[in-house]
Amino acid sequence: HEREHDREISELTAKHAEEVEKLRAELKEEQTHLLDGLRQQMAATHKAEHEQAQLQSQTLHSLELEALRLTLNNMHTSQLELTQSNLRKEKETALMELREMLNEKRAQEVAILQSRHQLEWEKVKEQCLKEKEDL
Repeated sequence: HEREHDREISELTAKHAEEVEKLRAELKEEQTHLLDGLRQQMAATHKAEHEQAQLQSQTLHSLELEALRLTLNNMHTSQLELTQSNLRKEKETALMELREMLNEKRAQEVAILQSRHQLEWEKVKEQCLKEKEDL
């Protein structure tokens, strides 16, 4: 009876060891499967994060370029306005100088004409006096 009992214990121990080994193998296989899935998930997450970072970098770069373009455009507009203002001032100065020059020339011509008129008036007056005397 004792031998029978030892044999049963031995069989149960062997069966238990076999089941434990079987469970360890299943557990190891499941663990490997879960690790593979986790690695794939981590790789996919890393790839998605990398793509997201690239997209953000490109967006930031685009925004920086747009900001630079707008700044350059504003600077160009300011430069054009300054140039326009300077040209307007130069034009006004040139017009004033031309106006003064024309006024001076007109005054000279008026003086010359008055002088000629006076001379002619004197000649006519003398001629008139001479004709009176002749008469």
